[in-house]
Amino acid sequence: MTRLTKNFTLEELTASYTAKRLHIDNTPDDLAKKKLRLLCEKILQPLRDAWGEPIVVGSGYRCRMVNAKVGGVANSDHLYGCAADIKTLGDSPENNKRLFELAVGMMRSGQLEDVKQIIDEYHYDWIHISWQDGRSTKRNQVLHIK
Repeated sequence: MTRLTKNFTLEELTASYTAKRLHIDNTPDDLAKKKLRLLCEKILQPLRDAWGEPIVVGSGYRCRMVNAKVGGVANSDHLYGCAADIKTLGDSPENNKRLFELAVGMMRSGQLEDVKQIIDEYHYDWIHISWQDGRSTKRNQVLHIK
């Protein structure tokens, strides 16, 4: 097991049911691994520490083939190791909304570094969170997808 931070591992940030089911190698290259570590250090671990409970990563890194199979956009931050779809351990819309609001508050107060986007996906079914690695000018976007 490769620990990226105290509470997050490379294996959980690269796990993919789609890759497993379709026998796709979803192993990130060295640059994506570095970016996954930064995603955890700058965003996921501080958020986890503030939340005080485990955060479940539903999707982290995706190779191009996995991204295409799950319907991800062509320039998805998941392709670069810069994004994670997360939810609370209890996985209720109410708890996921509280986690979303915590993340937004931490971003606005500067407690989360280099946030690109925090997205409420489908009424808090999950939260997409990404960090800005310089590929885009987007910063601190808060979005809701219905």
